[in-house]
Amino acid sequence: MKVLVIEDDPTVGQFVKRGLEEQRWSVDLVADGAEGERLARSQPYDLVVLDLRLPGKPGLEVLRDLRAKGFEKPVLVLTAQDQVDAKVTTLRAGADDYVTKPFAFEELLARVEALARRLRALVSPILKVDDLQVDLDAREVTRGDRAIELTPKEFLVLEYLMRHAGRVMSRTLITEYAWGYHFDPGTNIVDVVINHLRKKIDVGAERKLITTVRGVGYVIKG
Repeated sequence: MKVLVIEDDPTVGQFVKRGLEEQRWSVDLVADGAEGERLARSQPYDLVVLDLRLPGKPGLEVLRDLRAKGFEKPVLVLTAQDQVDAKVTTLRAGADDYVTKPFAFEELLARVEALARRLRALVSPILKVDDLQVDLDAREVTRGDRAIELTPKEFLVLEYLMRHAGRVMSRTLITEYAWGYHFDPGTNIVDVVINHLRKKIDVGAERKLITTVRGVGYVIKG
Protein backbone atom coordinates (compact mmCIF):
# COMPACT_ATOMS: atom_id res chain seq x y z
CA MET A 1 0.00 0.00 0.00
CA LYS A 2 1.25 3.46 -0.89
CA VAL A 3 0.30 6.49 1.22
CA LEU A 4 0.65 10.22 0.62
CA VAL A 5 0.92 12.32 3.79
CA ILE A 6 0.22 16.04 3.27
CA GLU A 7 1.30 17.75 6.49
CA ASP A 8 3.27 20.98 6.95
CA ASP A 9 4.32 20.40 10.58
CA PRO A 10 7.66 18.57 10.18
CA THR A 11 7.40 16.89 13.58
CA VAL A 12 3.91 15.51 12.93
CA GLY A 13 4.70 14.64 9.32
CA GLN A 14 7.82 12.65 10.16
CA PHE A 15 6.04 10.99 13.09
CA VAL A 16 3.27 9.73 10.80
CA LYS A 17 5.68 8.79 8.00
CA ARG A 18 8.02 6.77 10.21
CA GLY A 19 5.16 5.05 12.00
CA LEU A 20 3.49 3.91 8.77
CA GLU A 21 6.80 2.85 7.25
CA GLU A 22 7.43 0.67 10.29
CA GLN A 23 4.19 -1.10 9.36
CA ARG A 24 5.65 -1.75 5.88
CA TRP A 25 3.67 0.97 4.13
CA SER A 26 5.32 3.02 1.39
CA VAL A 27 4.96 6.70 2.36
CA ASP A 28 5.62 10.04 0.64
CA LEU A 29 5.50 13.25 2.69
CA VAL A 30 4.84 16.75 1.34
CA ALA A 31 4.24 19.99 3.24
CA ASP A 32 2.38 22.08 0.64
CA GLY A 33 -1.30 21.73 -0.22
CA ALA A 34 -1.01 22.47 -3.92
CA GLU A 35 1.94 20.10 -4.35
CA GLY A 36 0.12 17.42 -2.38
CA GLU A 37 -2.91 17.70 -4.64
CA ARG A 38 -0.69 17.43 -7.73
CA LEU A 39 0.96 14.27 -6.44
CA ALA A 40 -2.34 12.71 -5.37
CA ARG A 41 -3.69 13.18 -8.90
CA SER A 42 -0.55 12.04 -10.74
CA GLN A 43 0.48 9.02 -8.65
CA PRO A 44 -1.51 5.85 -7.85
CA TYR A 45 -1.67 6.31 -4.08
CA ASP A 46 -3.90 3.95 -2.14
CA LEU A 47 -4.66 6.46 0.61
CA VAL A 48 -4.08 10.12 1.49
CA VAL A 49 -3.53 11.51 4.99
CA LEU A 50 -4.39 15.21 4.77
CA ASP A 51 -3.84 18.05 7.23
CA LEU A 52 -6.33 20.91 6.94
CA ARG A 53 -4.05 23.85 7.72
CA LEU A 54 -1.55 23.89 4.89
CA PRO A 55 0.52 26.47 3.01
CA GLY A 56 -0.03 26.81 -0.72
CA LYS A 57 -3.63 25.60 -0.55
CA PRO A 58 -5.84 24.82 2.48
CA GLY A 59 -6.53 21.14 3.07
CA LEU A 60 -10.30 21.52 2.76
CA GLU A 61 -9.88 23.03 -0.72
CA VAL A 62 -7.47 20.25 -1.66
CA LEU A 63 -10.04 17.68 -0.55
CA ARG A 64 -12.92 19.31 -2.41
CA ASP A 65 -10.90 19.73 -5.60
CA LEU A 66 -9.63 16.14 -5.52
CA ARG A 67 -13.17 14.80 -5.20
CA ALA A 68 -14.46 17.18 -7.87
CA LYS A 69 -11.80 15.89 -10.27
CA GLY A 70 -12.65 12.24 -9.71
CA PHE A 71 -10.16 11.18 -7.02
CA GLU A 72 -11.80 8.16 -5.39
CA LYS A 73 -9.18 6.77 -3.00
CA PRO A 74 -9.70 7.11 0.78
CA VAL A 75 -8.72 10.41 2.43
CA LEU A 76 -8.07 10.55 6.17
CA VAL A 77 -8.09 14.11 7.50
CA LEU A 78 -5.94 15.36 10.37
CA THR A 79 -7.49 18.34 12.12
CA ALA A 80 -7.11 20.32 15.32
CA GLN A 81 -10.81 21.20 15.17
CA ASP A 82 -12.94 18.86 17.26
CA GLN A 83 -16.26 20.71 16.93
CA VAL A 84 -19.10 18.66 15.46
CA ASP A 85 -19.85 21.17 12.68
CA ALA A 86 -16.17 21.14 11.57
CA LYS A 87 -16.21 17.34 11.40
CA VAL A 88 -19.48 17.33 9.46
CA THR A 89 -18.08 19.87 6.98
CA THR A 90 -14.98 17.73 6.47
CA LEU A 91 -16.95 14.54 5.89
CA ARG A 92 -19.36 16.26 3.51
CA ALA A 93 -16.39 17.62 1.56
CA GLY A 94 -15.35 14.05 0.83
CA ALA A 95 -13.24 12.83 3.75
CA ASP A 96 -13.58 9.13 4.59
CA ASP A 97 -12.48 9.60 8.20
CA TYR A 98 -10.71 12.08 10.45
CA VAL A 99 -8.38 12.12 13.43
CA THR A 100 -8.20 15.13 15.76
CA LYS A 101 -4.89 16.53 16.98
CA PRO A 102 -3.16 15.71 19.23
CA PHE A 103 -3.54 12.01 18.51
CA ALA A 104 -2.05 8.66 19.47
CA PHE A 105 -0.38 6.90 16.56
CA GLU A 106 -2.22 3.69 17.46
CA GLU A 107 -5.55 5.40 16.71
CA LEU A 108 -4.27 6.80 13.41
CA LEU A 109 -2.91 3.40 12.39
CA ALA A 110 -6.19 1.65 13.26
CA ARG A 111 -8.16 4.09 11.11
CA VAL A 112 -5.68 3.81 8.22
CA GLU A 113 -5.86 0.01 8.39
CA ALA A 114 -9.67 0.13 8.40
CA LEU A 115 -9.69 2.30 5.26
CA ALA A 116 -7.15 -0.02 3.63
CA ARG A 117 -9.32 -3.06 4.33
CA ARG A 118 -12.28 -1.28 2.77
CA LEU A 119 -10.18 -0.40 -0.28
CA ARG A 120 -8.89 -3.96 -0.73
CA ALA A 121 -12.46 -5.24 -0.64
CA LEU A 122 -13.33 -2.99 -3.59
CA VAL A 123 -10.21 -3.34 -5.74
CA SER A 124 -8.99 -6.48 -7.44
CA PRO A 125 -5.50 -7.46 -6.27
CA ILE A 126 -4.65 -8.88 -9.70
CA LEU A 127 -3.09 -6.85 -12.54
CA LYS A 128 -2.86 -8.45 -15.98
CA VAL A 129 -1.23 -7.52 -19.28
CA ASP A 130 -1.34 -10.23 -21.94
CA ASP A 131 -0.04 -13.38 -20.16
CA LEU A 132 1.81 -11.38 -17.47
CA GLN A 133 0.07 -11.34 -14.09
CA VAL A 134 0.89 -9.51 -10.86
CA ASP A 135 -0.80 -10.57 -7.62
CA LEU A 136 -0.54 -7.49 -5.37
CA ASP A 137 -1.63 -9.31 -2.21
CA ALA A 138 0.71 -12.28 -2.57
CA ARG A 139 3.35 -10.11 -4.30
CA GLU A 140 3.78 -12.80 -6.93
CA VAL A 141 4.55 -12.30 -10.61
CA THR A 142 3.96 -14.90 -13.32
CA ARG A 143 4.17 -14.94 -17.09
CA GLY A 144 2.23 -17.84 -18.46
CA ASP A 145 3.13 -20.73 -16.17
CA ARG A 146 6.55 -19.25 -15.28
CA ALA A 147 7.08 -17.65 -11.86
CA ILE A 148 9.25 -14.50 -11.89
CA GLU A 149 11.27 -13.37 -8.88
CA LEU A 150 11.56 -9.59 -8.51
CA THR A 151 13.29 -7.29 -6.07
CA PRO A 152 11.03 -4.85 -4.13
CA LYS A 153 11.93 -1.94 -6.45
CA GLU A 154 11.46 -4.04 -9.58
CA PHE A 155 8.03 -5.02 -8.27
CA LEU A 156 7.07 -1.37 -7.63
CA VAL A 157 8.17 -0.26 -11.10
CA LEU A 158 6.32 -3.15 -12.76
CA GLU A 159 3.21 -2.47 -10.66
CA TYR A 160 3.26 1.19 -11.71
CA LEU A 161 3.60 0.36 -15.40
CA MET A 162 0.82 -2.22 -15.21
CA ARG A 163 -1.52 0.13 -13.37
CA HIS A 164 -1.05 2.44 -16.37
CA ALA A 165 -0.89 -0.25 -19.07
CA GLY A 166 -0.91 1.20 -22.57
CA ARG A 167 0.23 4.65 -21.39
CA VAL A 168 3.78 5.93 -21.70
CA MET A 169 5.10 6.76 -18.23
CA SER A 170 8.03 9.14 -17.90
CA ARG A 171 11.19 8.34 -15.97
CA THR A 172 10.33 11.15 -13.56
CA LEU A 173 6.90 9.71 -12.71
CA ILE A 174 8.33 6.20 -12.31
CA THR A 175 11.08 7.56 -10.05
CA GLU A 176 8.59 9.50 -7.91
CA TYR A 177 6.43 6.42 -7.45
CA ALA A 178 9.13 3.87 -6.65
CA TRP A 179 11.73 6.00 -4.87
CA GLY A 180 9.86 9.08 -3.64
CA TYR A 181 9.37 12.56 -5.08
CA HIS A 182 12.63 13.78 -3.48
CA PHE A 183 14.82 11.24 -5.32
CA ASP A 184 17.48 12.63 -7.69
CA PRO A 185 15.77 12.80 -11.13
CA GLY A 186 19.15 12.79 -12.87
CA THR A 187 19.96 9.21 -11.91
CA ASN A 188 19.69 6.35 -14.42
CA ILE A 189 18.30 3.95 -11.80
CA VAL A 190 14.97 3.66 -13.67
CA ASP A 191 16.76 2.51 -16.83
CA VAL A 192 18.71 -0.05 -14.80
CA VAL A 193 15.56 -1.49 -13.21
CA ILE A 194 13.71 -1.54 -16.55
CA ASN A 195 16.63 -3.45 -18.05
CA HIS A 196 16.40 -6.01 -15.23
CA LEU A 197 12.64 -6.32 -15.75
CA ARG A 198 13.10 -6.91 -19.46
CA LYS A 199 15.59 -9.71 -18.79
CA LYS A 200 13.20 -11.37 -16.36
CA ILE A 201 9.93 -10.81 -18.23
CA ASP A 202 10.62 -10.45 -21.97
CA VAL A 203 13.79 -12.43 -22.72
CA GLY A 204 12.82 -15.64 -24.50
CA ALA A 205 9.19 -14.58 -24.89
CA GLU A 206 7.64 -14.35 -28.35
CA ARG A 207 5.83 -11.11 -27.46
CA LYS A 208 7.80 -8.27 -25.83
CA LEU A 209 5.67 -6.35 -23.34
CA ILE A 210 7.95 -3.53 -22.15
CA THR A 211 8.70 -0.85 -24.73
CA THR A 212 10.94 2.21 -24.64
CA VAL A 213 9.57 5.43 -26.11
CA ARG A 214 12.71 7.36 -26.87
CA GLY A 215 12.97 10.66 -25.04
CA VAL A 216 9.74 10.06 -23.12
CA GLY A 217 9.75 6.92 -20.98
CA TYR A 218 8.39 3.40 -20.89
CA VAL A 219 5.12 1.61 -21.57
CA ILE A 220 3.87 -1.91 -20.97
CA LYS A 221 1.24 -3.32 -23.32
CA GLY A 222 0.18 -6.60 -24.83
